[in-house]
Amino acid sequence: MARSSPQGWADVEGVSDPRRALGAEGERAAERILEARGMRVVARNARTRYGEIDLVLRETAGYVFAEVKTRRASSFVSAAEAVDRRKARRIAALAEAWLAHHGKRGAAWRLAVVALTISPQGATAEVIDLE
Repeated sequence: MARSSPQGWADVEGVSDPRRALGAEGERAAERILEARGMRVVARNARTRYGEIDLVLRETAGYVFAEVKTRRASSFVSAAEAVDRRKARRIAALAEAWLAHHGKRGAAWRLAVVALTISPQGATAEVIDLE
């Protein structure tokens, strides 16, 4: 539930930084989109010693490790462009560490970016598989 902070920022579940609030809203929207596509959320903001994975999901073919990027329409960089090759390699290392930690080292998995763009007309979402 969103509330206003004394500074006027959206306060989503204790998040008073406007960028973090936007990111938290984006992650919840991404969950709804991916669940509507038949995926089941296994973990949110999963921490490994190498960093954090926004969403870990399960689908019939295996696991999906999703990086959620949320941008306003006025942003100079689109949400989809925010994940470069270096970031993709880091997410892959996080995914492998998560699988090893949970005893699923041989499981099938893939990486995806959920790119959300927020505008006055509403939100648009694109799910991009990373190679």
